[in-house]
Amino acid sequence: MLAYTTIGASDLTASIAFYGALTEALGWRKVMATDRIAFFGSSMKETCLAVCVPYDGEAPTSGNGVMVAFHGGSKEGVDALYARALSLGATCDGEPGQRIPDVFYGAYARDADGNKLCFCHFG
Repeated sequence: MLAYTTIGASDLTASIAFYGALTEALGWRKVMATDRIAFFGSSMKETCLAVCVPYDGEAPTSGNGVMVAFHGGSKEGVDALYARALSLGATCDGEPGQRIPDVFYGAYARDADGNKLCFCHFG
């Protein structure tokens, strides 16, 4: 089981505000934080998303092919998460739509640091 996924942040305060507001729609909350990292989820015993200032002190970068995907629960849920991300300052990287007929519906956005996010529904 996946414990957590970490993405880099250039402004931790802004990233905490963005991901706090975005993930509350999933029923998540900030479950742990220090001066350089914050975890969002149901609990530290469940899979979490973490945002952090890179340990090496270098600027965060978004990796090519790296993406964090959130279950939307339905096509309407995908649309709502995508709209919420954009309202929080994310940029569009692919509007909501059916990607694989009868299998995958998704939308894509990038946060302020360029990290790629997917909001998806299977079925």
